[in-house]
Amino acid sequence: MVAGERLSALDAAFLDLENDRQQLHVGSLLLFEGPVPSFEDFSAHVESRLGSIPRYRQRVQRMPLALARPVWVDDPHFLLAHHLRHAAVPSPGGGDELRAFMAQVMSQRLDRHRPLWELWLVEGVSEERWAVITKTHHAMIDGLAGGEVMERLLDQRPEDPRNLDDPRDSPVPRAPPVSPPAWRPEPPPSRLELLAAASADLLRLPVDAARAALRGVAGIRSPGGLVRAGAVRASGLLTAGRTAAAPTSSLNGPLGPHRRWGWARAELRDIRGVKAAAGCSVNDVVLAGVAGGFREYLLARGEDVSDTRIRSLVPVSVRTARHRGRLGNEVTAMFAELPVDVADPLERLASTTRQMNRLKSSGEAAGVEAALHAANFVPASLMTLGAHVYAFTGQRVVNTVTTNIPGPQYPLQLLGRRMLELFPYIPVAEAVRISIGIVSYDGHLTVGATGDYTAVPDLDVLCAAIEGSLAELVRESGRLERRTSGPHRGRDRSDR
Repeated sequence: MVAGERLSALDAAFLDLENDRQQLHVGSLLLFEGPVPSFEDFSAHVESRLGSIPRYRQRVQRMPLALARPVWVDDPHFLLAHHLRHAAVPSPGGGDELRAFMAQVMSQRLDRHRPLWELWLVEGVSEERWAVITKTHHAMIDGLAGGEVMERLLDQRPEDPRNLDDPRDSPVPRAPPVSPPAWRPEPPPSRLELLAAASADLLRLPVDAARAALRGVAGIRSPGGLVRAGAVRASGLLTAGRTAAAPTSSLNGPLGPHRRWGWARAELRDIRGVKAAAGCSVNDVVLAGVAGGFREYLLARGEDVSDTRIRSLVPVSVRTARHRGRLGNEVTAMFAELPVDVADPLERLASTTRQMNRLKSSGEAAGVEAALHAANFVPASLMTLGAHVYAFTGQRVVNTVTTNIPGPQYPLQLLGRRMLELFPYIPVAEAVRISIGIVSYDGHLTVGATGDYTAVPDLDVLCAAIEGSLAELVRESGRLERRTSGPHRGRDRSDR
């Protein structure tokens, strides 16, 4: 048997869909305080953590004749130097220079012949600021898995004892540093072994599909429950399948190979205040803020928003405790209509909340999850063909992508320097020219917007509009606090 874990159908699709115009890696920019560490110390620190992230030493191994999906195998020629970069942003090193450098880094594809990740140590931000850029292929991680990797690379306790009394520090003590054990890669599989493993997997598909179906109903105790579960998934599939073409917008069109990237900020405490006043979720507030940002952005472009909605793909994590420590993608999705036609910010929030509640009850996410799971039991060659057909047709059903990733609410640090902010990078793909990522960390909420370089020269306008829209919701939420009933009230007390 071939050593290594086989990629899921979704993970493999991220590889199959990548080309020179769409680089399907995700990433982040981590901003730290204090003096920049030496590159030697940075390298030694990363090397000390490789044992906790085995995937960092593995590459993708394709199967002969595409008989099965690829597997992860140890890279016998792994060199840490191939994955660590050292750079400085141009003077004066402000936000504009840092964002432009981030976009430049993210416009380059990862080398498929090596493990699919890079880390950049970035100097020149300011005298007391420096950054780390993370870049990892989407075939390896989703948002929550990326968060787990980040927490393995960073520490929860500062090394400087003067900072140990900070009340925001995590109570979990940091383990003392240990020398990393010597790593010996598993020998690479031969072509004959790959052929044998792929053939066996192909023959086993019907049996694996049957076992998966049995596991899916194992917890259902009655025929009625089985019928209801099946109906929810079937209804969700029909709901997703009936999704019409996305509204015509300048947000869609051909892509070039280069990217722009920008950010927006808010305080999580303020967003939670809006959530409490409106009786909705944090995610509802964030989506309403993004909708308001797109409204102002499209108006600035001279587009009519009086009778339109912007359809966004909203990834939904299905990662549970049993997935902890496992990389790859554990997600499904919903298709949300961002109400850019609504001028009043509170009405926009109410509209967003009503719609998200309908989507949650419709079973759409469960239907998409069932379809993604079923794809694991389709021959790899057919899945590759299906992925390319979807790339040509399916992307036309959305105008943008908006993903909200909860992060740790305690400070992290690297080599004794505290991480101040975390900004996400979400790729654009096919006809979708703008994607939005939202991350919460240590009381802050940050937005990372990615745009096609040629088609979105005004990405900074969108970022400023999103930041302004979130601030407007915070200001206007006082009107909600004075109401004792109405369409804004509800029982959703979740923090997502």
